Amino acid sequence: MTDTTAPLLVLDDVSIEFETARGSISAVRNFNMTLPVGRKVAIVGESGSGKSTIAAAINGLLADNGVVSSGRILFDGQDVVKLDDKGLRALRGKRVGLVPQDPMTNLNPLQRVGNQIAEAIEVHDKVRASDAFKRAVELLDMVGIPEPDRRARQYPHELSGGMRQRVLIAMGLACRPQLLIADEPTSALDVTVQRVILEELDTLTRQLGTALILITHDLALAAERADDVVVMFRGEAVETGSAAEVMANPRHEYTRRLVAAVPTMQSRPLVPPVPATSRTNDSPRRPLVELVAVRKVYPGRQGFFGKPKDFVAVDNSTFSIQRGQTVAVVGESGSGKSTTAKMLLKIEEPSSGDIVFDGGAITHLHGKDLFSFRRRVQPVFQNPFGSLDGRYTVRQSIEEPLILHGLGNAAERRARVNELLEQVALPPELAERRPAEISGGQSQRVGIARALALKPELVVLDEAVSALDVLVQQQILQLLARLQLELGLSYLFISHNLAVVRMIAHEVHVMRAGQIVESGTPDEIFRRPQHDYTRELIAAIPGRKSVPAATELA
Repeated sequence: MTDTTAPLLVLDDVSIEFETARGSISAVRNFNMTLPVGRKVAIVGESGSGKSTIAAAINGLLADNGVVSSGRILFDGQDVVKLDDKGLRALRGKRVGLVPQDPMTNLNPLQRVGNQIAEAIEVHDKVRASDAFKRAVELLDMVGIPEPDRRARQYPHELSGGMRQRVLIAMGLACRPQLLIADEPTSALDVTVQRVILEELDTLTRQLGTALILITHDLALAAERADDVVVMFRGEAVETGSAAEVMANPRHEYTRRLVAAVPTMQSRPLVPPVPATSRTNDSPRRPLVELVAVRKVYPGRQGFFGKPKDFVAVDNSTFSIQRGQTVAVVGESGSGKSTTAKMLLKIEEPSSGDIVFDGGAITHLHGKDLFSFRRRVQPVFQNPFGSLDGRYTVRQSIEEPLILHGLGNAAERRARVNELLEQVALPPELAERRPAEISGGQSQRVGIARALALKPELVVLDEAVSALDVLVQQQILQLLARLQLELGLSYLFISHNLAVVRMIAHEVHVMRAGQIVESGTPDEIFRRPQHDYTRELIAAIPGRKSVPAATELA
């Protein structure tokens, strides 16, 4: 990646180390990159490869135990490594914007989201609070949040995961920086909103000459949106070049494996198709799960003017899950997917309708019956950081449900944890670390291992692979398919990644604004979509033409 103009950013032979109780850990070694003004580069690699560490070093945001042990990071000719606190404060936000990966740990739960965006504008642009808030509302509208004026006055917990991610994107763009570092900025977003966000980032780059560093595990997205790609593996840049060149003709073996693992609409399904006879009304098999006319309404708040308006999150949802099968629910953020999952898990109660599990309604379960139900139905949530106790080691997190349900002695539980770590492709030495000491993708795998610990009948997977790089995602999907075949597991699989859904699901329901607008097998949905919204989702899949199918690389 060379350019005849003066580069905005140069990383010259950068190495980064972290001091831990187990000694010094080398996270990045001899990393080189040149980013011209207005250029877009994607840094791609598996969890723990050093992608986010590079992003943190550019912004002077390494953890206290991290240090740039050698090399230079030159931003507009100035070495970031040598800046003091005052210099770094002047750099962050105004000149270098950041969109971090996890909204729940980067948004203040006690402050309205509009005020959080406006705060940065007030500090860096020296404008009045009212003008800053007005700009915050405009930014929320720009990143695709409906009713931005109302949403700006809400707290983070009142927004969906996808909306919270969009708030972070608005914060990163707030001061029109020269460089925007986006660390997995769309991993929580459905494909239609993802397209809106990325097109807006493209517009910003063109109009303002803003450079973009896109940290991602999504090779398809990198191929479609970046000018150049840097592939990282175990702390080193193993391949660098134009996006088109790297994707079409990968030279390094690791890059070839990454490209081959990208799920596409042509990828071979991991599960066998359901026989047609089993999907007829004459089938004698009783479903494991039945949702019958389920509705969830959240009461509106009384305002100064008019009556409160109720919000219908799920409207007359009806479907079933057969034993040993996977039912996927897809749709945009706020469509009702996660609310459906929460009702099935009895985290939320339906306003009307029935949810039946193994022939019995779950509405009035309590005491021992509810405890037994929770053992049979286990969740894997979208946000791995929020679902793991930061005080627990990985071993303690996975072992906790075994202890709560009185399963096994200490030795047996230890063996079970080791078995689960192996199943989700985590090294045994990770067992004694805490969530803050492992990557986001590794945390998600811990969550999956924890869910499998009790050998449940139904696993509710809410964006369970969205935080994983494609190689680990492929391993997890293969694991889920194998466990389903061996143990007869059923899955409710919630995802915005339609290519993944096509690989893992037996049946698909497309949700929009709380309603199921189309249902069918993956082939029926993706080859012959009937609803305009389904066609819109499929058209928005990134990299459909830029990433070759695995067979082309064989």
